[in-house]
Amino acid sequence: MHSCHGPARQIDVLREVLLGVLTDDPTLEPRDILVMCPDIETFAPLIVAGFGLGDVVTGAHPAHRLRVKLADRALTQTNPLLGVASQLLALAGGRATASEVLNLAEAAPVRFRFGFTDDDLDVIGDWVREANIRWGFDREHRHPYGVDFVQNTWRFGIDRVLAGVAMSEDAHAWLDTTLPLDDVGSNRVELAGRLAEYIEQLRIGVENLSGTKTLRAWLTALRSGLDQLTAAPDADAWQGAQVDREFADILTDAGAQAETLLRLADVKALLDRHLAGRPTRANFRTGTLTVCTMVPMRSVPHRVVCLVGLDDGVFPRQGVTDGDDALARDPMTGERDSRSEDRQLLLDAIGSATERLVITYTGANEYSGQRKPPAVPLVELLDVLDVTTPRPVRDHVHIRHPLQPFDVRNVTPGALGAPPGEPFTFDTTALTAAKVATAERTAKPPLIGAPLPTPPADDVVLDDLIAFFKDPVKGFFRALDYTLPWDVDAVEDGMPVEIDALAEWKIGDRMLEDMLRGMTPAQAQQAEWRRGSLPPGRLGWRQAQELARRVAALAAAAQQHRTPAPRAFDVDVAVGAGRRVTGTVPRVHGERLVAVTYSKLDGRHLLESWIRLVALTARHPGHDWTAVCIGRAKRGDSPRQRLLGPPEDATGVLADLVAMYDEGRRAPIPLPPKTSYAWAETDHHRGAPAREAGWKWKSGKYPGEDAEPAHVRVWGHGRPLVDLVAAGLPGYAGRLWSPMLRAERTLD
Repeated sequence: MHSCHGPARQIDVLREVLLGVLTDDPTLEPRDILVMCPDIETFAPLIVAGFGLGDVVTGAHPAHRLRVKLADRALTQTNPLLGVASQLLALAGGRATASEVLNLAEAAPVRFRFGFTDDDLDVIGDWVREANIRWGFDREHRHPYGVDFVQNTWRFGIDRVLAGVAMSEDAHAWLDTTLPLDDVGSNRVELAGRLAEYIEQLRIGVENLSGTKTLRAWLTALRSGLDQLTAAPDADAWQGAQVDREFADILTDAGAQAETLLRLADVKALLDRHLAGRPTRANFRTGTLTVCTMVPMRSVPHRVVCLVGLDDGVFPRQGVTDGDDALARDPMTGERDSRSEDRQLLLDAIGSATERLVITYTGANEYSGQRKPPAVPLVELLDVLDVTTPRPVRDHVHIRHPLQPFDVRNVTPGALGAPPGEPFTFDTTALTAAKVATAERTAKPPLIGAPLPTPPADDVVLDDLIAFFKDPVKGFFRALDYTLPWDVDAVEDGMPVEIDALAEWKIGDRMLEDMLRGMTPAQAQQAEWRRGSLPPGRLGWRQAQELARRVAALAAAAQQHRTPAPRAFDVDVAVGAGRRVTGTVPRVHGERLVAVTYSKLDGRHLLESWIRLVALTARHPGHDWTAVCIGRAKRGDSPRQRLLGPPEDATGVLADLVAMYDEGRRAPIPLPPKTSYAWAETDHHRGAPAREAGWKWKSGKYPGEDAEPAHVRVWGHGRPLVDLVAAGLPGYAGRLWSPMLRAERTLD
C-alpha cells in the first residue's frame, strides 16, 4: 500500500512497482497484470503520459515500453461528436466566453466542418483579442445577466472583422457601432466568412437549447446543433451513428416519460449519467497492460492486481443524490447503497489477486505536504492484516513516498520497500537528478556560459536595430527566435471594468494616432468606444473624456512641427566590413523628424528618433537634420518636448550601434534601458550616476527593472546594480546614450 502526493505521483509509483515485479519474476507478463481505479477519467491522461510512449519517446522511462489498454472510458472521450455535444450543452447554460467558443472551434469535428487549420485558429485568436471579444453572443444574450450593451460580444467582434474586410480602420469611418478591424488582410476574407458562419450556427444551436421542452425535443435540438456545427470524414462515420444510437437508447429507456417537460439542467444531468464511463470489453489476456474501472463482475483473477486512486473522499463513493431522494424518506433493508457496493468491489478486487496486490492512494497534499488519512476501507484492511499475521505488518506494507521522483530515497538501495541492494526507481534520470540535488551547492551558472558564435556579417535592417535597443536583453532572445512566456498574449473572458496603467497607455496611444490622422478629440473618443476597450457605461465614457483631453494637448503640440507635409527617406549606409544599414526614415517634415507618444517622455522614446536621425544624417550629410520628441511630462499632464541635433560623426555612431547590436546577439549585455539612461544622463550632468541608476534598477517602492522577467532570467533574482556595473554597464551606457545627450539642443 503506497501513500503518494496526488494522482500524478501515484502513476509514477505504480510504474516503478510494475517494473519491479516484472523484473523479479521472468515468468510474469503484462497480460497477467490488471490495473483498476474508481475514477478512470482522472487517471487516464496520466496513464497515457506515463506508459506506452516508447515509439515516440527515446531514452525515457523504461515503463514507456509497456503497452497499455484503457477500458471503460466515457463516451465523450472516445467519440468526438459526443464530446462536442457535451461542450454545446455547457455553452447553452453559460455566457459563451471567448475561451469557451475558441475551445469548441478546436474540436476535430468542428474543424472539419468549417475547414479551420492550425494557422486559421491562430489568426482567429488574434482577431478575438484585437476586437476585444469577451463573452455573450449579442446584446439579447446578455439580458439574463443584467448587462445591456453590445460591446465585447461576439456580434460586436464579428461585425468588426467583417467590416474590416471592406474598409480599413484608417478610413476614419464606422457603421453605427461597428469600427472596422484593421487586422483583416485580403487573403483572410474567406476565413472571416467561415468564422462568421461558425458563430452564427453556434448561436442558433445554443438558442435552441433553452427553455422547457420534452426529452425528445431536447435530443432533436441537440442533434440538429451537431449537424450544423460538425462533420466527419467517411472513415469516422461511425461517430454519427453512435450518437444516433445513444440518443435512441435514451428515448427507449425513458419510454412514456420521453414526453415529460424538462429544463436544461435536467437534460445535462441525464446525459452526464448516460455518457459517463461504463463497463466495456476490458480485453483481458490480450498481451497489454489492462486499465479499467472497478465494477461488478470485473474481478477476473490476475497474478498482480493494482488498485489506483483509492483516495479518502473518492472511495467509497459519497452517493450524492441529484434531486429528491424518495427512498431516503423510508429506507429499507436491501436497497442499494453505493458505499457498501464499493466496499464489496474492493473485497472482490482483493480476492482476484492471486500473487500480489498493489494499492496507491493520496496520502499527502502535493502542494502543502499536509498528511491525509487513507480511506476507511484501507485502514480496515491494514487492521485485518495486523490481526491475522503473527506480527504486525502495517509498517512493512504501508509505504510513504516522497513528493519528488528525484528524492534521494527513491535511489537509495533497499528504501521504500525495494529489495536489498536495489533502488526503488528504474529511472536513470532520477538517479542523475538525485546526485545533483544532494551534491554540494554551487552558485547558479549564468544563462550563457560563453558568448554564442559571431552572427553572420549580413546587412542590418534599421527597424531591427531600433527594436533591439528598446530592450537589449529581450533583443537577445528575439535573435534566437525564443518566445518569452510572458510576451504571449492570451484571450481574456472578463470585460474591462477599469483602466490600469498599461490599458491607459494603449488607449491613449491609439487616440493619439487617430488625432494625428485628422480626427477630432470627439471622433477619437467615439472610435475608442467602438473598439470595446473602455469600461462599460458612463464610467468608461468619463475616463475616455479625460484621456481625450490629455491626448488633444499632445496632438496640438505635435501639429506645430508637422509642416510642411511629411516625407520618407530611404537610407543605405556602409558601416564597414562590407556591411550596410538599410531602411526607411518616415515622418520627416522639412529637415525635422517628429515623434509623439502618450508615454511620459524619457530616454527610451528619444532613442528611436535618435537612431533614425543618425541613419538619416549618415546617408544625407550636409543638412541640419533635427528630431523633436513630444510626450507627457513626468509630473502633470502638460506636453514635454525635447530636440535632438545631428551627431558629430553619424557614420561612426551608427557603426558603434551595429557593433553593440552584434555583441547583444551573442550574449545579453548589461544595458537595461531606464537604468542605463539614468546612469548616462546623470554622468553627463556631473551628478551621482550610481544613485540615480539605482533608483531605476530597484526603487523599493515599485517594481524596478531588476524585476523584469527577462532580466531575472538573465541576471538572476534580486541581482544588485553593482554586479551590472562590474559587467560593463557604464561603458555600454556611455556608448549608447552619450552621443545623443551631447547632441541635444534647446527647443526655441
